[in-house]
Amino acid sequence: MSESDRSNSDSSAPWYADGLRFTCTQCGYCCSGDPGFVFVNHDEIRDMAGEMDLDVDAFEERFVRRVGRRRSLKEYADGDCILLDPKTRRCMVYHSRPIQCRTWPFWSSNLVSPDDWRETCAECPGAGTGQLYTLEQIEAAKNAKRV
Repeated sequence: MSESDRSNSDSSAPWYADGLRFTCTQCGYCCSGDPGFVFVNHDEIRDMAGEMDLDVDAFEERFVRRVGRRRSLKEYADGDCILLDPKTRRCMVYHSRPIQCRTWPFWSSNLVSPDDWRETCAECPGAGTGQLYTLEQIEAAKNAKRV
């Protein structure tokens, strides 16, 4: 029985109460695909700019777009994040990536049910393998930013 199929005797506990496994393989899957938004705040922009040795204004001009009053990372026409290197398929700011990126795959949308988690595991080679995250760690990531 896989960890995502386990049932917990406490019916109020989430289906993943025994934890889930994940180790990032830096495959770029979570940085590509359908168009969307990676909303970023000033601190995240500052940190990413620093990792790229750019000043904040230069970084924003090149990599950030306005969406109403918010700011999001730009994307290529195919939906890939602007910070996903097209040649290496690696994140150019991996160590300072935004919280939305850091919390993958523990997004609420991936944790609705075991079936949603299985779909995530089928698309992401690191989901379902490697490090075991506890319920507390998963909940902290899930609640850090609603995705």
